[in-house]
Formats: sequence, structure tokens, C-alpha cells
Amino acid sequence: MALGCLARAMGPALPGVSSARAALLRAPRLLHSGVFAKAGGGAAPAAAAAGKKGGKKGGAKEEGAEGPSGPYSPTVRLPTTDFSLRANSPVREPQIQAWWEEQGVYRGLAEGGAGEPYTLHDGPPYANGDLHIGHALNKILKDFINRYQLLQGRRAKFVPGWDTHGLPIELKVLQSLPDKERKSLGVLELRAKAREFALKTIDAQRAQFKRYGVWADWAAPYVTLEPAYEAAQLSVFGKMYTNGHIYRGLKPVHWSPSSRTALAEAELEYPEGHKSTSVYVALPMTAPGDKAAAHPGLVEALQGAAFAIWTTTPWTIPANLAVALNDQLEYCVVEVAAAAEGAAAEGEAAAAAAGWAVRRLVVAKELVARLGEKTGAAFKVLATVKGSELEGCQYKHPLYDRVSPVVIGGDYITTETGTGLVHTAPGHGQEDYLVGQRCGLPLLSPVDDAGCFTAEAGERFAGLQVQGEGNKAVCAALREAGVLLREEQYEHKYPYDWRTKKPTIFRATSQWFASVEGFRGAALEAIRGVGWVPGGGLNRITGMVEGRGDWCISRQRKWGVPIPVFYDTETDEALMTDETISHVTALVAAHGSDCWWTLSVEELLPPGLRHLAPRLRKGEDTMDVWFDSGSSWAGVLQATPGLAYPADLYLEGSDQHRGWFQSSLLTSVAANGVAPYKAVLTHGFVLDERGQKMSKSLGNVVDPRVVIEGGKDAKAAPAYGADVLRLWVASVDYTSDVAIGGAILKQMADMYRKVRGTLRFLLGNLSDYSPAQHAVPYDQLPGLDRYLLSRLHAVLTEVAAAYDNYQFFKVFQALQRFVVVDLSNFYLDAAKDRLYIRGPDDPARRACQTVLDALLRGLLAALAPLVPHMAEDAWLNLPYPRPAGSVFQAGWAAPDPAWAAGLTAQQAAGWAVLLEVRDAANAVLEKARSGKAIGAGLEARVVVHVAEPAAAAALAALDAAGNGADELRYLLIVSQVELVSDAAAVKLCPFHDTVPSAAGAGSISVGVTRASGPKCARCWNYSPAVGAAQPAEYPDLCERCSPVVAAAAFKPAAAGAGAKQPAVAGV
Repeated sequence: MALGCLARAMGPALPGVSSARAALLRAPRLLHSGVFAKAGGGAAPAAAAAGKKGGKKGGAKEEGAEGPSGPYSPTVRLPTTDFSLRANSPVREPQIQAWWEEQGVYRGLAEGGAGEPYTLHDGPPYANGDLHIGHALNKILKDFINRYQLLQGRRAKFVPGWDTHGLPIELKVLQSLPDKERKSLGVLELRAKAREFALKTIDAQRAQFKRYGVWADWAAPYVTLEPAYEAAQLSVFGKMYTNGHIYRGLKPVHWSPSSRTALAEAELEYPEGHKSTSVYVALPMTAPGDKAAAHPGLVEALQGAAFAIWTTTPWTIPANLAVALNDQLEYCVVEVAAAAEGAAAEGEAAAAAAGWAVRRLVVAKELVARLGEKTGAAFKVLATVKGSELEGCQYKHPLYDRVSPVVIGGDYITTETGTGLVHTAPGHGQEDYLVGQRCGLPLLSPVDDAGCFTAEAGERFAGLQVQGEGNKAVCAALREAGVLLREEQYEHKYPYDWRTKKPTIFRATSQWFASVEGFRGAALEAIRGVGWVPGGGLNRITGMVEGRGDWCISRQRKWGVPIPVFYDTETDEALMTDETISHVTALVAAHGSDCWWTLSVEELLPPGLRHLAPRLRKGEDTMDVWFDSGSSWAGVLQATPGLAYPADLYLEGSDQHRGWFQSSLLTSVAANGVAPYKAVLTHGFVLDERGQKMSKSLGNVVDPRVVIEGGKDAKAAPAYGADVLRLWVASVDYTSDVAIGGAILKQMADMYRKVRGTLRFLLGNLSDYSPAQHAVPYDQLPGLDRYLLSRLHAVLTEVAAAYDNYQFFKVFQALQRFVVVDLSNFYLDAAKDRLYIRGPDDPARRACQTVLDALLRGLLAALAPLVPHMAEDAWLNLPYPRPAGSVFQAGWAAPDPAWAAGLTAQQAAGWAVLLEVRDAANAVLEKARSGKAIGAGLEARVVVHVAEPAAAAALAALDAAGNGADELRYLLIVSQVELVSDAAAVKLCPFHDTVPSAAGAGSISVGVTRASGPKCARCWNYSPAVGAAQPAEYPDLCERCSPVVAAAAFKPAAAGAGAKQPAVAGV
């Protein structure tokens, strides 16, 4: 049933906000909430009382409205509040945010709270563009946690951060410049432009984050380009160096030709659909090894044989220095079947191998048949031997005049693909490098920074791009040499540069590394001491740390923190000591990292080493940006008062197990031996409503700014405000990928309005209530009110547990269910009669208001972390003096233990039966309404039979309570209810039904007939007492309404004075 009162409701002037600004918020709006509307609901006192002021002419009537007014309208206590159903979020939310800032609400709580500090450390977003919906999900989740902790009294200081160094910003700057200016740009000019770009982007992103309603130290964020942060990062580097975890090495690393720099694993992505040219190649044997030579039969079979290898990177063949095999596998020496042996198939097989320069091959036994299928050749097995017996054999490179060995590899050599023999180029692969180190192989990598062959690869290949023409040229050369057995396209996952979206290569270069092997055990132990949410994060990061190689931390870029190393100009020997690192760190703290380029070598060296300056040059590499952000525990947690190290929580996307979570862990463990966090929470990615990845080309991108402020087409993209966006974040299970789109946002907006309408109803019905004067003690409350408080206790307990476990979707579900099922569909529906019809100080009315006040405070606390603007708006509209300036300063509304203890199990069971009776009665009332027997519910008399005696007794006790709240007619919202002892009496009613009880009441029978007696002109209940009630001067009122009207000394207008119906309307 709808709250039909129409009244002027203006938004309150916010404390601390000028009247001119506040006036922008004010607009006439209805005190009507469709939340409680029910088709065909029973009449009760509301709508016509206030009439239709301001309504559209010819518009739909409110539920139960019979006319513009009624003679007793002034005596009905209608809800009154300035809290509007229409949020006007684009205007209202920014003003509430301004009020928070002016009042210093966040600052006061974060710095002056009575509880312990709470530190959620912010993973820095990259400062190179506008925010997307994933940023919104991330920061809003963090805000949920921080606001809840603040409500609990903890000092949840949140320092936001930005990652500002590295290639993406450098590329943005370079791409923005004309070609001529780009070519002439010096290092310091580039760095200045990059800094300017980053700071400008930070300002833009900060404004967007603040619009989400996120509380943080926005005026004092951490930025990785700040001198103090850079110095802290260098201090971490220095600690790791002192602990023996930093070294310089020549080894293969992920290299991006498109960026011309080394990359860490966290800077790679593996898109679906990549296709590589794969080749099967024969490497002709020149001599058997000692073990093979001991078997004459094997030596004979190996005469003229070649080792068959398979690779998806033909361009690495010029760097081949060995063939590796698995010593535990069995290998066969096979020969191509000759056509002379007769069969046509054998002739075809021989033709397939006609261009081969070899007739015999060595291949894993399990892969002989597969090689035959791939090449079209038929093979005859000449010998079978264990892999260990082939160690030491030698073969000649088919393109160069060099001989290389067959070596034992490792478990990475399997029979899942290929030939069971692995082409080994130590300069172009991690396993290859390790095998080469063990076997004393040189490091050959004839590829330059641009990904092109060098002269070392030979005149035929020099200058060719290895992943393009170079690949083709190598395949052609192998074919000409008669050793290309098969060439085909192979689809697999391949590493791409996550910034340029182009494929990378493995290439040996001189780089600086963090030796993960030196502290891997400590890192794994630290991981086990961290709480991972969801739990699968533990296995995920454990596997990554167990399997990762040493961390390449050097980058060949200019925009970053320099690696503080000097090189001898003649020998290229590195000079880096604790003393030199400390001296450079102090200079960076004072002048910023630009000093590495502005100061001379002599100035950068400590006094005791300046005599070496003439023969030294500065290193040109900068640090991996993951080292930048991975040092934030030092630059922020250890450096900022009010923050804790280790942090209570890190929260980012699930991709950060190989990114920030891991880099932070490795630097912290390597420097200090501890993890930088106590717990880690991860969320998934945001997809569209169909589960597809968002893409501008698909047109399915959801921009958080458009969600909040609206789009060009207001109908297609309405301005929902930040709270609706936040409500969406609360509604999803973020532990996996989540979806968003127009239909989902509309659902969230509907739920937002439902909750807002509920808050508005609570506020409106407390307009004449003062907790200090009117609160009713718990033991004097009617049973209905005590039942509702027990439900509130259960919900607030459930919500607090969900917040504690970061399960915000459970908070959302619990509150949604409570608002819709317990409040809208039941308690508030039944409460309207008490609130509107009873006298102002009637005990039943004040009891109901006592519960409404508890509901309001509990709901506002529970909602505040999720929808803070709405919660604060409602709090500022409290009709009595606010207990605290802000809803957040009021703290968490812990439920009174008496609310749970005051309801016995037997009483709870009785209320469960009552709710079943109510559902059954509503179903039969609807049948009677459809049959035209009744209109509104108040026209009905309901007859009830419950089979189980104890349940029947519980209902009878409620009906006999006489407190104006527990009587069944008020609970069922009808004029009359009769409990009968015989189910046959129910069947005498024209409409009836019997349903089973799930609450232990046996069966429930309900009948409906028309109520007896005239209709009361004020409350619209039907009663035989209408016309017989005292005082007699109100002959059209019932026994309840007559005393109330008389006490108010109200005199109704004379008959015919314009009242169309002698009534007030229903809700």
C-alpha cells in the first residue's frame, strides 16, 4: 500500500554549506514511496489527507485515494520529512562530499579515533589516462573496508598512491611531440615532460576517485616520482645489495623489441590466438659419444643419422649450441622407408622425404608415429636406446661451420609435443641458459635491441627482423640445406609486451637482477603466514614464487629511478658499494632522481672515491617500475605516521599475484625478512552483461563517469550518482569476474530507491519523536515490536560478520532481504495504522516509533560504508538533535543483546506461524478481490484455523494482547479476524484455502468474507461500533477514532462542504 501523502519536501541545508549552495538542492518533491505500494491493498489513513497538491492533472491516484480531502484529514498524523525520495545525486552527492571536507569528518576519524590503527595500503594505479570501471571497483571496495573500520572506531588512515615512472608515460610524451622535436629531445627535457604529464594525470584521476565518494588523504598522496619516495626505493635497493641479493649478469631475459627494453614477468600478457611458425629440423650427427660408441649395433644404426628437433622460434636456430634430451626417455633411430620395398604407401612416404639430405633420424620412441604423420614419411626402427646413452654425441650445425654436443636436459623435455629432443640456444631461453651453464656452453645471442639479426648471425640474416623476415629467411636456408623436415603454423600462448601489445623475444643481455633464489625459501615461508582472500590466492602466488627465476630489475629507459652504478670506461667493470648507494640516495632525497643526469660523476661519488671519477661513467639503466611500486612499503608504510608495517591489508585485482603483491613481497622479504602485508584480498575483472571483455570497438565499455553524471542521452544513460555505482560494487561477488551494464544498473537504481524510500518512511514517522522523551522500555514493547528488534539484531550481527570477512555481497543481500521482506512487506505495512491513526502519545504509537528509531540508526550504520551519501543525507535529516555531527562519527550501531535474548524460541516459532498465516490470508484476499467480493483489504473479515494446538494458542495470545499492535486484524491489515477451532467454519466463507505449514502449525486454513458494520470515516476500518462510539458527536467514527478526534477538540466541516468521501486514503 502506498504512502499517499503529498507534501512539500525540501532537502535540508547542510551544516557548513552556504544557503545559496544549499538552495541548489531544494526542489519540491513528494512524500510518497512506491516501495510500499501494493495493488489492491487494504485502506488505511494517508493519501487523501494531504490531497494532490503539485500533482499532474489527470495523473494516477495514490493507492486508496477517494478524493482530494476528507473531513478528518487534519487529525491524521502523516509522515513529514525533508528527506526526498528523489536523490538528485549529481547535485546532492558533491555537496555532501564538500560538507565532509569542510567538517573534517574523515580526518578527525582517521587521526582521532579511539581504536587501533588500521592500514589498508593502496596499490598505485598508473598515471597515464582516465579511470575505467575496474578502477572504480577497486577503490570503492577499499572504501567499503575503510569506512567500516572507521565506524568501528579504528584509525583507518588511507593514503592513495600513483605509479608514475616507466615506458607508458615516456611513450605518451614522445608520441605527443613532432618528429623533429622528438629526435632532438634531451634526457632532462624528456623527464620534465614526463613528470608534467604524470602530475596532470594524477589531478584528473584524483577528482574522479573523489567523485566516487572515496575517503583518503587526497591532499597528501604518495607519488613514486617524489624525491622522498625515490630515496626510500634506493634504500630498499641498497638493503638488498648489502644482503647479497643484487647482481649483474649476462643472461636471457624477456625483451621487447617494440619498447627496446627488458621486461619482467609482470609486464607480460599472453593473448589467445597467437600463431608461430614451427619447424621440425634435422641436425646431422658427426660423431657418437663415448656411451654410444660402446654399443656397436647402435653406432652402425647412427651412421648418417641426424637429431630431429622441433621449435616454434626458427629465428633462434642460428644461436643453437646443443641438443638436449631426457636421459630417462627411450629414443629410436629410424630410417625413411625406401620405395624399392614395394608398397605404394612406402613410395609416397619416400617422395615426402625426397628433399631431405638425411635418411635416418633420432626421435623419442613415443613420438615416432607422430613425426611420421607430420612429415608424411614412413619410418622403420633400426635401434632403440635410452636417452642417457646418447649423451656426448656430436652434430654439425646445418647453417654454420661448428660442431655442438648432445647434452642431458631435464624434466622440461617430455613427449607431449615435438620430437623429445630440444634445440638449445643458451642466449634465447631460460632452460637453455641453465643447461648451458651446467654444460659450459657459451652465450650466443646474435640479435640487437630492435629484434634484428646482427652481423654475428651471418651476412644472409644480418639486419632482418627475427620475428618477420628473419624467421622466413632461416626456414628458407634450412630447406636449402635439406634439413627442414616440416614447417607449419602452431597456435599457442606467447608473451606480449603488455604496453605495446606486440610479441616479445628471449634475448641474452647484460642486466641487473635480484637473486630470488637467495631468498625464495624465506618468501615462501612469509606467504604461508599471510591471510589470502579468496583462499586460492595462497596456491596461486606460492606456485609463482616457487617457479620464478631471478628478477630482472634493469630497464633501458630514461624516465625512472636510476640504478646507482658506475662502470669503468676501459674494462666495463661495475662500481657499486654500500657507500656509493648511500651517497646517491642522500642526493636523490635532496634533489630528486634528476640529479643522476644533472650532477657529474665526481659529484655523485662519495668524497673517498672521487679520485676514481676520471675513469668512470654513469650507468644508464633505470629500475623496473615494479621495483618502484614494490618498494611502497618503505616509501609509504614505514615513512608515514599513522600507518603500520606490515599493513593490515593489500587489495588489488587477481593479476597482481604476479605483479604488485609479488614485487612487494620479494623486496620486503629480501630487505627485512617479512611480508609487507598481513592479509591480501583480490578481485576479478569487470565484464559486460554478456560476460564479454569490454572494448571500445565492441561499444560495450561502461564509463563510471557516465554512470554517475549521465550521458548525452539522459534516457539511455541516466545520471545514477555514485551511490548506485557503489551499490553495484556491493552486490557482486568480486572474488571472480563481475558483470555490469544498463539492465544491471537499472536494477541497482531500483534497489537504491527502495532503500531510500524505506529511510524516508522511517524519518517521516519520527517527526514528532524524541528518544529522550518518548522511547519505550524494551519490556513494555508489544510482541510485534520485540519480534522486529530480534530480526534487526540478527541482521546487524550478520552484516557485521560479512563486513569483517569482506563479503560485501552478503551485506547487500542481508539488507535487501530485510528491507523488502521484514520491513516493507510486513512490519512497516502493519505499523501504518498505529502511526497515523492513534493519538500522538498513544503507547502503541510511541512503541512503534521506538522501534523505527532503532531501525533507522541500525540501517544507517549498516548502509553507510556502501552508500555513504544516502546514509549521511538521511542522518542530516534526523528530526531530533543528532547524537553526532556525521553518521560516521556516530559509530557502528551495535544491537542491544536484549533484543536477541528477549524473544524465546517458542515466541519466535509463533511469529513464524503468524507470517505463514499472513501469506495464506493475502492469497485468499486476492482471490476475493478478483471475485469482486471486496476491494481494499479493510473491507474483509478473515477466519483462521490452525491445526496444531500450540500454534493456535500462540495466535490467540497475540489477538488477545489488547495493545493496539499484536491483534491479528492489525497484523493482517483487515477489519476483523476470527480464530476458530474447527476448520469446517473456514469453509463456510465464500473464499477459502488450506495450506501446509512449514513452521510446525500442521495445516493453516483461511477464509475471507466481507467485514460487518459500517465504515469508519477516518481510519476506513469496518466496525459495528461505528455510530455507537462515544462521544456521540462523531457518529461516523469507530471506537478507536472517536476518542482521538475528541481529544484534539476537532470539529469536522459541515456535511456537503466539499468532501467527496468521508475518508482519508489508504497506504
